[in-house]
Amino acid sequence: MKEVRFFYVPDAATATELPPEEAMHALRVLRLKIGDEMMLMDGQGNYYRAEVTLAHTKHCMYEIKEQMPQQRQWQAHLHLAIAPTKMMERMEWMVEKAVEVGVDEISFINCQFSERRLVKIPRMEKIMIAAVKQSHKAWKTQINEITPFDDFIKAPIAGRKYIAHCYEEIPRSYLFDELRKPTEEDDAIVMIGPEGDFSIDEVKKAVEAGYVSVHLGKSRLRTETAGLSAVMMMQLAQE
Repeated sequence: MKEVRFFYVPDAATATELPPEEAMHALRVLRLKIGDEMMLMDGQGNYYRAEVTLAHTKHCMYEIKEQMPQQRQWQAHLHLAIAPTKMMERMEWMVEKAVEVGVDEISFINCQFSERRLVKIPRMEKIMIAAVKQSHKAWKTQINEITPFDDFIKAPIAGRKYIAHCYEEIPRSYLFDELRKPTEEDDAIVMIGPEGDFSIDEVKKAVEAGYVSVHLGKSRLRTETAGLSAVMMMQLAQE
């Protein structure tokens, strides 16, 4: 069976031409021609079966043949808040894999022990879009600008809230056990600290703000591995 080619077009229903980067990939890499079929996604829950009507240098025009609304793969809103790592490629890897597994929102937080306090959101969004296309997700993940820790925990966030850390002197539960507890609220957010962990004061502040103190298991994980593990637990708890 011929592989279906997916392209991200935010305004797919009203536009008639692929965005420049998508057009370049379609024409130079995939070498699409007039009459070839492709699948468009708008990141808002819709696929569109389309046919190429013009394939010329930098321009790839199309005609929509069918709109295909998609069902959500999970019902809850899953949100990961994480302190970016010093080596940005590790965080880029985490974003890519978390999107492939399935997460609705990723926020970056600036913590006391953070070694990186700047994130290039356009770069992260580009990686996110590539992962959305790769994993055939009908909805794109929201990527948020970096926010100071204190401001983040004060922000009104619906659903269950967890902060994962390594301080044994603060009572902790296993995140997956907490996620599996019966509750009327399915939405969930998990906070993951920097490479030096949250400060103990930050953990206490989060608990006072309504976050549940949790751990991710017996192994001590790198920040990016902890973030991906948290997303996988949130997804598995949806089953």
